[in-house]
Amino acid sequence: MKIYYPQSHYDKKYRGLLFPLLKPFIKGPAFTNAQRMASYGVSEEDYKFTEVLEEADVAILTMAWNYYLKTKQETLSIAFVKECAALNMKVIAFNAGDFGVRVPYFKNLIVLRSSGYKSKFTDNEYTLPTFIADPLKIYFASDTVFERPYQTKAVVGFCGQANHSRLNALREVLNIFFRNLNNTIGRSKNESQQLLSTSFLRASVLKTLQKSKDVTTNFIVRKKYRAGVTQNKDSHKTTLEFYDNLRDSDYVVCVRGAGNFSVRFYEAMAMGRIPVFINTDCALPFDDELAWKKHLVWVEYKERCQVAQKVKQFHDSLSKDDFIDLQLANRELWKEMLMLNSFFKYFFNLITINNN
Repeated sequence: MKIYYPQSHYDKKYRGLLFPLLKPFIKGPAFTNAQRMASYGVSEEDYKFTEVLEEADVAILTMAWNYYLKTKQETLSIAFVKECAALNMKVIAFNAGDFGVRVPYFKNLIVLRSSGYKSKFTDNEYTLPTFIADPLKIYFASDTVFERPYQTKAVVGFCGQANHSRLNALREVLNIFFRNLNNTIGRSKNESQQLLSTSFLRASVLKTLQKSKDVTTNFIVRKKYRAGVTQNKDSHKTTLEFYDNLRDSDYVVCVRGAGNFSVRFYEAMAMGRIPVFINTDCALPFDDELAWKKHLVWVEYKERCQVAQKVKQFHDSLSKDDFIDLQLANRELWKEMLMLNSFFKYFFNLITINNN
């Protein structure tokens, strides 16, 4: 498969809004393929790019749709999509950020996004994982899952921000209300969000688990995101505590953040842990192809008060061998489908099949 992207669209000042697959390839001239492999897990041999649009099998919109709106260049992105439509060619775009922006619908446009509400997805929207570096290699110098032996009572972990203050919850809801209002009156292109305090939701789920005799809890609760750390995050002791908490837990509570997705979900999978996934109308990658409920404890938002029972039922259904196998399977699924390179290889294959 040959890929084309309009190189003239690239804006170095907004590199954070560059289409994820292009980040390993749009680098300085001194950047080697060995560095690309080490930093991104992608080789120049993995993808074929062409500078001639007509030679391509698929096109990528270089920057996120958010970028074109932010820089008042949406007409540029639309013109490119229409140019590709005239050639009967698909364009893959990226809708970035916690909230996402409104992207116009075109039959030949495919939109990848991490955020959003599954029930509102159009037929051309797909879920993009949050791409993370391999925590086992970075923090434990290992490629092997720390296998947790089966115990009668499941150990449920969590390390992160949660706040049971109703005053703080009110502030969060009001912030969302005013963001949504700006969207309604046309002052913002961000998509509207559910009026929900996510830090309060997390705290409520944690409290329910702590009160239950059905599970053992292993929680480190912080009042601020990443405990307020803004510099040297990867080496800070709070980050090490976070991954130690994952290592020392069987299950991991995964609740959405500001956007309707959970980065912790992917961190748990990478560590070979079993997410306790609170479904707030979320979309997971390849959810039409993967039997996600076999890999995690699925808890609907309206059933969140039953989270401890759900964990117990899931845990009790596993044998000792099943429990170990699931840890290994979750790690393997992350490697085979949720890392940057493996995701895009599977995704390109998927859209090729769907087009035939």
